[in-house]
Amino acid sequence: MATTTNTNFKASGIADAATDFAQDARDAAGAELAALREKVEALMRDRVTPALAGVAGRAEDAAHDAMEAVRRQKNTLSATVREQPIAAVGAAALAGIAIGLLLRR
Repeated sequence: MATTTNTNFKASGIADAATDFAQDARDAAGAELAALREKVEALMRDRVTPALAGVAGRAEDAAHDAMEAVRRQKNTLSATVREQPIAAVGAAALAGIAIGLLLRR
């Protein structure tokens, strides 16, 4: 009977040691995960966010430049139509005929 009690005591000690080891591994994995999360957040804050801001700024500048170009072309076209109304009507008629021919085919 003493051998059975001794074996149970050893098994219980091994189980306790395994449980402690598993808890330590879980704690270490949690700490590693927290450290990795902190590194990723730092990279996002230091590198990715400024890069995206730069791209957004360039896209905004390009859109603004495109709007200005369209506005200038509109003003140029309006001035041309006011200066030469007959030529503008003729050009519009030719464009309409060309589009009509292309759509028929």
